[in-house]
Amino acid sequence: MTPLPHPSSLAPSEAQTLLERTRARTAALAAPLAPEDMMLQSMEDASPAKWHLAHTTWFFEEFILKPRVANYVSPDDRFAFLFNSYYVQAGPRHARDKRGLISRPGCEAVADYRAHVEDALASLLAAARDDADEIAALVELGCHHEMQHQELLVTDLLHGLSFNPLLPVYREPKPLPVTSETPLTWTRHDGGLREIGHDGRGFAYDCEGPRHRVFLEPYEIADRPVTNRDWIAFMEDGGYGDARHWLMDGHAVREREGWDHPLYWWRQDDAWWTYTLRGPQPVALDAPVVHVSYYEADAFARWAGSSMERGARLPTEAEHETAFADTAIAGNFLDEGDGLGMMRPMPGPGIWGGVWEWTASPFTPYPGFRAPDGALGEYNGKFMVNQMVLRGGSCATPRDQMRPSYRTFFYPHQRWQMMGLRLARDA
Repeated sequence: MTPLPHPSSLAPSEAQTLLERTRARTAALAAPLAPEDMMLQSMEDASPAKWHLAHTTWFFEEFILKPRVANYVSPDDRFAFLFNSYYVQAGPRHARDKRGLISRPGCEAVADYRAHVEDALASLLAAARDDADEIAALVELGCHHEMQHQELLVTDLLHGLSFNPLLPVYREPKPLPVTSETPLTWTRHDGGLREIGHDGRGFAYDCEGPRHRVFLEPYEIADRPVTNRDWIAFMEDGGYGDARHWLMDGHAVREREGWDHPLYWWRQDDAWWTYTLRGPQPVALDAPVVHVSYYEADAFARWAGSSMERGARLPTEAEHETAFADTAIAGNFLDEGDGLGMMRPMPGPGIWGGVWEWTASPFTPYPGFRAPDGALGEYNGKFMVNQMVLRGGSCATPRDQMRPSYRTFFYPHQRWQMMGLRLARDA
């Protein structure tokens, strides 16, 4: 049997509702895409939309249906090789950098695969079984896994379409509101002994626990994210070329990659423009800056702090979590508004949604962390090295994913996700 990675928080009927809602959102994300769009793989870090649709289906099949449904028959046993991602204990896998070469099975076959697995899951959840709560917990995990891939589908698609000189529009453009500059203000937090990590209520990934105590010195955290207006000031002051502000590794990457502005930006008619899934648009000066690496975020913080009496820096993840633990979760998420959201950061001071915010904390295990046995134990634990934590969610994150303890993580050079930052400083 597949090991249970967390306690059940949903009844089987609730798990079925979550499954239907989650799978429908994935289908809605894929609906505007041509078959050619579904095949795009612009770099090794990104995957084609078709692969995301199939991999999330394989996850349910591999970890729920195969171990728990007698005589379960997959539509094609070869899918286990094609659509496994990194689960070594689940068997061999197709090369990650060649997922865009999987032209067969086609989109219709993948849609049939999704329908087959959804029907089997519905039957399993409806059955009266002694392990019904465990099945519901695994379905809940599979849904949150699919939500993560919904965000990846959106950001991978943006990266792939950005190489098309026609700058195609995935969703109809929407004008941004006229805004004025919001002054940078700070909120003080007294520090002391605090608890962070998931409190055990509702769903969480294994890496969000155990809940534990940390000691924090008094600190202040900014009341808004760093904006495009702020970032342009950094650029115009020569921040990209001033090695004094950069970590050595970051400066080496900046020189090698030729960075002098955020990803997807260009200069046109004396103004900065950016490519979005709503097509090319002028950079909104008061929206949070997005598509910047940890190296850039850290350099910006050092540059900004050089003109402040007490300096500035990126917050730690413990500071970030304790500062916003009691803030209601509402904001610019993937499923807000008309059902698929704005798909770009919007002006405003909010903490949840918009952009993931880099922290100064490496992605490492919390005290007492133990990965679950079996292949599902590979979900997070094997990535706890050389990556940095981001907090807060983004405009590509489904609202169901978000909670104060949620940790996402990426390598410090990566920029294609919805990554931004918020400043902190010692009190």
